[in-house]
Amino acid sequence: MDENAPAPLTVADADIFAGRILPGIRAMRAHLGCPLNEALLAFHARYEVLRLEQPDTFTVSADEYWAGFIS
Repeated sequence: MDENAPAPLTVADADIFAGRILPGIRAMRAHLGCPLNEALLAFHARYEVLRLEQPDTFTVSADEYWAGFIS
């Protein structure tokens, strides 16, 4: 792995904080080299961790964040 590449757990953080769900899932998928369903699970797991660790960074509630996203 490229030593300058972001860690798997941080690759989509900027997308998560900005509410860019689909680009974040694509970034996870590309970085991890996994199927779409696994990338979605990884994205959601990272979202949950960040929501707990940095709640003040999010500008909307969890319900608002996921509103309109259907998987």
